[in-house]
Amino acid sequence: IVLDRDGVINEDSPDYIKSPEEWVPINGSLEAIAMLTNSGYQVVVATNQAGIDRKIFNMDSLNLIHKKMHSSVRKAGGNISAIFYCPCLEGPDCHCRKPKPGMLVDIALRYNVTPQGIPYVGDSLKDLQAASAAKYLPVLVLTGNGKKTQKMSNLPTETVVYPDLREAVIDALNKNN
Repeated sequence: IVLDRDGVINEDSPDYIKSPEEWVPINGSLEAIAMLTNSGYQVVVATNQAGIDRKIFNMDSLNLIHKKMHSSVRKAGGNISAIFYCPCLEGPDCHCRKPKPGMLVDIALRYNVTPQGIPYVGDSLKDLQAASAAKYLPVLVLTGNGKKTQKMSNLPTETVVYPDLREAVIDALNKNN
């Protein structure tokens, strides 16, 4: 299963998450990742991080944020196998910034899987568009920007909607039992 970071695992901010102190997990998200891990799923994160190109924060800060995220998930009993991120601003030379599917295509190649049916959980239209373009199952959670995104008329038709990551995981695990 592939997850967006900001707005899905942790609270989002219009000013970017720039430090470990600003990284605050959404209620139930760490436990949801633990449920996935304990059910045999590999959890991968795919996140746009244009704050790097914008010089709002640097790679050291991003690494510290991810270190806190990994530690918090482990304390809850879960594991994140890998984090893929795009540091770019939008532009013709970038293939990985969502809504482009490059990051999700790279994940499928790295893990040698066919993406059909693999959920990509996000809270923005860009997340859902990237998922659909890469042939993943787009899953919208109503945390972060999700409620605003749900009101848009151009969601991919195959989009599935849940209140939060925990509810999405419970439903996925129930369907696979």
